[in-house]
Amino acid sequence: MNSQNLIKGSEILIKTLIFEKIEYIFGYPGGAIMPIYDALFYYKKYISHILTRHEQGAIHAAQGYARVSGKVGVCFTTSGPGATNLITGLADALIDSTAILCITGQVSSNLLGTDAFQETDIIDISIPVTKWNFQVQNAKEISYIISKGIFLAKSGRPGPVLIDITKDAQLELFNFYSKKFFVKKNFFIKKKRNKRNLEQIEKTTTVINKSIRPLILIGQGVILANAEKELKFFLKKTNIPAASTLLGLGTLKKKNFLYMGMLGMHGNYPPNMLTNQSDVILAIGMRFDDRVTGDLNQYGKKAKIIHIDIDESEIKKTINTNIFFVGNCKKILKLLLFKIKKKFYNQWIEKFNFLKFKEKKEVINNDFNTNKIEITMGEVINFINFYKKNNTVLVTDVGQHQMSASRYFNFTCKKSQITSGGLGTMGFSLPASIGAKIGLKNNQIICIVGDGGIQMTIQELGTIMQYNLAIKIILLNNNFLGMVRQWQELFFEKRYSFTKIKNPNFMKICEAYGINSKKIFKKKILKKNIKFLLNKTKSYLLEIIIEKEYNIYPIIPPGNSLDDFIIK
Repeated sequence: MNSQNLIKGSEILIKTLIFEKIEYIFGYPGGAIMPIYDALFYYKKYISHILTRHEQGAIHAAQGYARVSGKVGVCFTTSGPGATNLITGLADALIDSTAILCITGQVSSNLLGTDAFQETDIIDISIPVTKWNFQVQNAKEISYIISKGIFLAKSGRPGPVLIDITKDAQLELFNFYSKKFFVKKNFFIKKKRNKRNLEQIEKTTTVINKSIRPLILIGQGVILANAEKELKFFLKKTNIPAASTLLGLGTLKKKNFLYMGMLGMHGNYPPNMLTNQSDVILAIGMRFDDRVTGDLNQYGKKAKIIHIDIDESEIKKTINTNIFFVGNCKKILKLLLFKIKKKFYNQWIEKFNFLKFKEKKEVINNDFNTNKIEITMGEVINFINFYKKNNTVLVTDVGQHQMSASRYFNFTCKKSQITSGGLGTMGFSLPASIGAKIGLKNNQIICIVGDGGIQMTIQELGTIMQYNLAIKIILLNNNFLGMVRQWQELFFEKRYSFTKIKNPNFMKICEAYGINSKKIFKKKILKKNIKFLLNKTKSYLLEIIIEKEYNIYPIIPPGNSLDDFIIK
């Protein structure tokens, strides 16, 4: 044994992350992970660590980083409460297909199962919310398991991986010879050549070529596969109208004449009203979430449904499809592109355009040009569009502001919609915007958050202060849990049960964190203050007091058909 190659498991971990080209770690140290942090001390010039103020902040920041960069987001936490504080972020990342690697410290292996200080069985706890997890109890496994975890996090349908490392494994000396361990590893995942997909190409092109009222539904899978270019070529050739899920926003620009808006509960008129009139629905990289489908008994009954998804478990999970493909949508779109015929659907597109005009008249104009004294969310987003940069990434929290921003924001660059979709995690946006800014230093990052959501992770203002991150924070304050209050108004006879909030002085909190801020009430100064905010070169928080009982319309009541709108 060459004693020169004897190094601790903690150092093997750091060397492996560097070999795997991990540039940033988001985390919070503690007792059981201290040897790893000690090793990290000597490699600061090769890998950067961002100290968040809470472990939930660390994992949401890792999510934001992963979503904008297309790389694996990494976070470190200690055992016990440090590890359990990751659970919400893991669940969020799993349902929204975000590639993250969480490394948690654990008590020494001889103490496992003894209820030692800060011991929790994070492996069993995290099984339902991870793509894969593993506990390492000896140093020789560390390099292989870390590389496998990174591979699994980003392969196929991306998702979260958690690796728990006992303290004795971190401290154990092992004869680590880099050239032996840093070789191309075979993780025994066989990529099958799906012959069925090739057979389905002919069926699909025949169905689409014969269609009269086809509709394309775009999900985040297009973004994850980097298939935006293939989708645009496909639309250009077929002239089929297209709509997007919440997480698919930004795939197509609003000015594209075939883009008909957002699907779902607070989506746009055209796709929601006409989905159930379609004779062919081509769903690409989306999972037919209940917020998109509405009443399943009414959904797409006139249509032949074609589903493309990389995750086989999503096929026929909620919707019985006529034709399906399991695989990368970039490759499948390329195959379809060669077979599909050029066609025009002028009468069908006219129906969409009529509904676009109707929605603008009945909803959008009222949101943008209201005669009310109070400021509306729609007005705020409209003015943001005037002054934002073309490289802007929008990071939203969860609630009314999320839906208003998603409806009206003008997405102009790739991977620019960062939000919590499937889990709906309040408190997501502030730490996620930190990760987004770390991942895209030269892009403008706008964080839009409500007065409820910001108080769930408000301590991450300290992270923004420490790393001098230029994030533009717009706090929409109505002193309510707005979305819950809206549902109470519409569906519970205005019984506002525990949704009114008495808020702190957010300006004082910003002052304590060294972040400049301003609070505005008056509509006449809204435009100039948004312009001022977006021109700032440093972090800035603009608190806007908005209409207390403002509602997001249209809304499809839960469980109703897509064309069963409430307009006002």
